[in-house]
Amino acid sequence: MNDSQHEALWSKGLQALDMSIDDSQLDRLKQYVDLLSRWNKTYNLTAVREPAKMIPTHIFDSLVVAPFIRGANCLDVGSGAGLPGIPLAILQPDRSFTMLDTNGKKTRFIQQAIIELGLSNADVVQSRVEQWQPTHRYQAIISRAFSSIADFVNGCTALLADDGSLYAMKGQHPLQELAYLPKGYQLESKQVLEVPFLEGERHLLRITRK
Repeated sequence: MNDSQHEALWSKGLQALDMSIDDSQLDRLKQYVDLLSRWNKTYNLTAVREPAKMIPTHIFDSLVVAPFIRGANCLDVGSGAGLPGIPLAILQPDRSFTMLDTNGKKTRFIQQAIIELGLSNADVVQSRVEQWQPTHRYQAIISRAFSSIADFVNGCTALLADDGSLYAMKGQHPLQELAYLPKGYQLESKQVLEVPFLEGERHLLRITRK
C-alpha cells in the first residue's frame, strides 16, 4: 500500500467513525503505528504485521469505543502494545489512562510510546492485575484482551471505583460468558460497534455494580 492509499485509509476510517481529530492527534496516531511496526519486527508485540492492517485492526478498533467511556481516569487491563489505551489517550487528553500488562517487552514498548508521543495523560505499570495495589481506584476499566468476562470482573473488583464501570471489548455478543457474571454485578448496557474496514462483529459491554 502506497502513501496516498494509507492517507485514504486514515481519512475514510476517521470519517466513518465520525470523530473530530485535529492534525496533531492524527500525527500522533500515525507515529504510534510507525513505532509499533518498527518494534514489532524485533519484539513480536502483535500478530498483525502490516501497518495498513494495524490501522483498522488496532487504531480504529480502539477509537470506536471512545464515545462510550465515562469517568476522569481509565485503566486499560492486559494492554499488550497499549491497546486501546494509547489511541484513546491521544484522542482524549483530558482523561488520564493507565496501561497495565504483565509482559515486560510490551510495557517497555508502551513506556517508549508514551515518551515519544509526549502523552502527559498516560502511564504504564508492569504487574498482574490481582497483585497491583494502586493509590486510587478507577472510574473506568477497559480490556480488549481478557479471556472471560468473569475473570475480568473478578480481577478488577478491587481497582474499580464505587460508581465506576467495567468495559469489555468483545467480538460476538458473549451470552454464555454473561451467564457467569459474578454476583453483585450487572450488564448495564451493550453497544454494537461498527469498525471501519474490519469484518466481523464487535461489541462493547458496560458492566457496573448492582
